[in-house]
Amino acid sequence: MDLHRTSILNQMDYGRESKEGKPAPSTEERLDSGLDSLEEEEYQAVAAEIRRLQVADCDLLQHNQPPAVTEKPQEWKAMITEDGDTLLHLAIIHEAKDYIKTMTNESKNTDFLNTQNDLRQTPLHLAVITDQPDVCQHLLVSGCDPTLVDNRGDTPLHIACRLGNLLCFSVITQFCQKEHLHTVMAACNYHGQNCLHLASIHGFLSLVENMVELGADINAKEQHNGRSALHLAVDQQNLSLVRLLLKKGADPNLLTSGGHTPYHLTYGYGSYEIREELYSLTSPDLRELPDSESDDSEEEEDEKSDEEVGYDDIHWNGH
Repeated sequence: MDLHRTSILNQMDYGRESKEGKPAPSTEERLDSGLDSLEEEEYQAVAAEIRRLQVADCDLLQHNQPPAVTEKPQEWKAMITEDGDTLLHLAIIHEAKDYIKTMTNESKNTDFLNTQNDLRQTPLHLAVITDQPDVCQHLLVSGCDPTLVDNRGDTPLHIACRLGNLLCFSVITQFCQKEHLHTVMAACNYHGQNCLHLASIHGFLSLVENMVELGADINAKEQHNGRSALHLAVDQQNLSLVRLLLKKGADPNLLTSGGHTPYHLTYGYGSYEIREELYSLTSPDLRELPDSESDDSEEEEDEKSDEEVGYDDIHWNGH
């Protein structure tokens, strides 16, 4: 199975090839076709398949105790649908709690918990998308890797921040290892945004505050044009978020790749409160919009290029 793993500088593909001849899934699709097939008949079919493959030696519908671990080969771990889903993926999609718990318990600290489907979603990704914080906790305690990324470069924490899922966010940040937490908070997805950027764009103040307290870099810049969370808050005209970020130590003089401060971004917007909030905190020499190059400077460059010494006749092999 392929593993995509985040790092602060880059996301690395650990080599699983996509299906040959199969069209790439839409990036707008957050779940595979399994979520669209929640009819009772298909749910029963999934349940029957799990029982047939002997996930446990006892009948989960009759006994309310964890099933005994079988010594027989666990064939169910090798079962994969045409969309790359394992039975654990399907159980999470269908919210089959007993089967999720059984399969997770029998797969502790193994790569099976990190299997990615054709959208590169791990079971943890799907647990966040389907809003099952209890499943997130069980997966993390059982040793799943929260740093793996899907086909957007999103970790499960990225998704929680985009959706504003405070419960899943809390579970992930509490139960993942510290080094994993720092990695996923610092990592940018394929759109150049980290978790703090996503929470800021969508205006989730609680998530922003929690991440800063957990050690997220409040002045981290997105990779596309160098905007910080404060720039994004101004873009969204979110006064409450602007105030929160400033209170938490956001730098009002931080420049984007184009040389703009958060105050510069207030031009053209109608929120005078945000402009007033930033005006006194912005360095006086950074309050005016950067001037574009004047015609004079362009003429000077042209004159300079004309005055440059031209090339001598071309010499080839000493001739």
